[in-house]
Amino acid sequence: MLTTLAAAAGLFVATNIDDIIVLSLFFARGAGRKGTTAAILMGQYLGFLGILVASSVVGLGFNAVIPTDLIRYFGLIPLLLGLWAAWQTFRGEDDDEDISGKKLSTLAVAGVTFANGGDNIGVYVPVFTTSTPAEVAVYCAVFLALVAPLVLAARFVATRPGIAEALEKWESVLFPVVLIALGIAILFAV
Repeated sequence: MLTTLAAAAGLFVATNIDDIIVLSLFFARGAGRKGTTAAILMGQYLGFLGILVASSVVGLGFNAVIPTDLIRYFGLIPLLLGLWAAWQTFRGEDDDEDISGKKLSTLAVAGVTFANGGDNIGVYVPVFTTSTPAEVAVYCAVFLALVAPLVLAARFVATRPGIAEALEKWESVLFPVVLIALGIAILFAV
């Protein structure tokens, strides 16, 4: 049991450390807006639940439900969100002073989290297929328990004075660039 707990924690950190950057950009995007942390936390949980369901379904041998070849097309989610954000910046609609114009959608966070989870699914499926149902339940419980600390770590990073200033200054450029790059990376992952 302790081995499974440790393995689950290590696997979560290894497959989700990159999310701190994306989540920090979401925090920068929602800076000054009430409910930003709650929206990001709920979105991260929704997206991560999707990753766990997909991993479990594929891991249990239901490849007909979600063919692994289709996972790459989830890259369209961050790509399209990034293109939309870039278009808003280009048109001058992404004004740093206009907090109301930077609505942060829980579903957008969930979509980006799920789309960015292709590598997670690719790692979790073999682990789940070689684990007992009880071990899979432990993995899932540990993963879900670690989502909130991950979001809080991203919030901590995004609110450090030097980092917060850089994110505030460059968020309107970084947010679409990171999402577009993420989408392209997912689409063309081998």
